[in-house]
Amino acid sequence: MSGDDVTGTGGAAGAGPGRGGLSRRLLARMIREEWRLQAELFGDRFALFPLVVALVGGAGFWLLTLTGTSAEAVAAGIHGLVFFFGLQVGTIGLVGRDALRDVLGDTTLLVFSARTLPVTWRRLLAVFVVKDLLYYSWLFLAPLALGYAAVALSEGVAPAAVGLLWVTTTGAFAFGVGTSLTLAGVGTRSRAAVAALVAAVAVGVVTGRLDAVALSPYGFYLDPSVRAAVTGFGPALALLVAGPLTFQPVGGGAARSTPNRYSRLRSAIGDDRGITTRTILEVARSSGSVWKVLFSMGVLFGVTALLVREVARATTLDPSYGVAVGTLLGLGAFTTYSWVTQFDSADEYLRYPVAMDRVFAGKRAAYLLLSVPAGLLYLALALVWVPAAEVAVGVVVFPLVAVYVYGVTAYVTGFSPNELLFDTPLFVAFGAALALVSTPLVVAALAHGQAPTTANGVAVGVSVLAAAVGVFLSSRAGPRWHRKLR
Repeated sequence: MSGDDVTGTGGAAGAGPGRGGLSRRLLARMIREEWRLQAELFGDRFALFPLVVALVGGAGFWLLTLTGTSAEAVAAGIHGLVFFFGLQVGTIGLVGRDALRDVLGDTTLLVFSARTLPVTWRRLLAVFVVKDLLYYSWLFLAPLALGYAAVALSEGVAPAAVGLLWVTTTGAFAFGVGTSLTLAGVGTRSRAAVAALVAAVAVGVVTGRLDAVALSPYGFYLDPSVRAAVTGFGPALALLVAGPLTFQPVGGGAARSTPNRYSRLRSAIGDDRGITTRTILEVARSSGSVWKVLFSMGVLFGVTALLVREVARATTLDPSYGVAVGTLLGLGAFTTYSWVTQFDSADEYLRYPVAMDRVFAGKRAAYLLLSVPAGLLYLALALVWVPAAEVAVGVVVFPLVAVYVYGVTAYVTGFSPNELLFDTPLFVAFGAALALVSTPLVVAALAHGQAPTTANGVAVGVSVLAAAVGVFLSSRAGPRWHRKLR
C-alpha cells in the first residue's frame, strides 16, 4: 500500500473515522490506484486518451450526420452504446473472482483485498462501483459529450441539451454497470433466478408493459422533468444498490474438468492439438461459464433492436434490423475474444512445442464456436418481428464481421485485448480498423428503406471483403507475435 493507511484505522480496526470517512478514503485511493495502474502500463500517452475519445467520437458523429442521421438519433445511439459499455465494465461480478487468481498475478487491487483489510467485500465492491462511475464519467463520457457537442451545436442543438447528454450518459453507464452486477449477484445464488429475471424483462419490453426508454436515463434526456428523473434514474440507482448486496463471493479454487469431458469435447470438434478444447473449457470453468457469452450477445441484441426502433421513430428512415443487428453482434464478439484469452500468457506458449500461428488458429476456432451460435440464436429470435429477408442478410453479415474482428484484435493486441481500453495508439489503430467496416455497414442499414437491394448488396460485399482481411490478419498474428515475443 506504499505506507498509506488505506482504511484510516491507524492499524487498529476499531479506531479511526466512521463508515462514511472510511468509504471516502477507500474511494480516493481506488481512483489513485486506477490512474497509477494505467499510467504505469501505458506511460505518458495514457493522458492523451480523453483527447482521442473526443476526436474519434466527434468524427464518427459528423460522418453519421452526413448520412442524414439527426442529432437526436445520434444521441439515442450514444446512450445505447454507453449502456452496453457499462454492462461490460459491470462484469467485475463475473470475472472478479478469476482476476486475482489467473490474470493479475502478483498485483493485488484494493477491490480484492477483503481478506487483508478490515473492510467487508460488499463495501469494497460498492466503493469500487462508485469509483468506476466517477472515473469513466470524466475519462470517457465527458470527452464523448465534447465530441458530440462539436457536431450537435452546428446542427442547432441547444447547449443545455449537450450538457444534459453528459449527465444522462453517465446515468446510462451506471444503469449498465448496475444491471450486469446485479444479475451476476443473483447468479451467485440462483442461476434459475437470473433466467427468470431476464425472461420477465424481455417479455415486458416486447409486450409493451415495460417502457425501456422511460425507465432509463435516456427518458430523462428526452423529457427533463422531475417525474422523468425519478423513473429514468430510479432503476439505475436501485440496481447499483442491489448489486453489491446480492453478490455472494465464492471461495475455493477453479472448477475442475474431468479427463472424459476434455476427450469428448476434443473428439467432437476434431481438435487435433487440443488448444481449442482447452480454451473452451477455460471459459466454461470461469465465473459465468459459457453463459456469459450468451448473455453478452443478448444484451447487445436488445440494445441494437431498441436503437433501431428509436432511429426509425425519430427520423423518416426505415433502417434494416438485419444489417444493424448483424453488424453490432459481430463487433460485440470482441468481448468473446477477451474471454478466450483472459487466462493466456504468451510466455507459457513459448515453453510448449507448438507454433504461435497454431495457437492463434486454435483460439480463433474457440472464438467462433462460442460467439457465432449465440449470435445466430438471437438473429433467429428476430424472425418474430423482422422479415425473413432482412434476417437472412444479418445471418450473412454477422459471422463475416466476427471473423474480421478476430483478425484485427489478434493482430493488434495478441493475448492482451483489454489493453485497448487505455493504450492510446492501440485504441486509435483498433478504432480506425473497426470504423473502416462499421461505417459503411451502418450507412447501409440506415439507407435500407430508400434502396434495399443496393443497401443489402453493399452490406454483404463489405462483410465479405472484411472477412477476407480478417482471415489474412489472423494468419499473420502468429508470426507477428512470435517475432515480438522473441
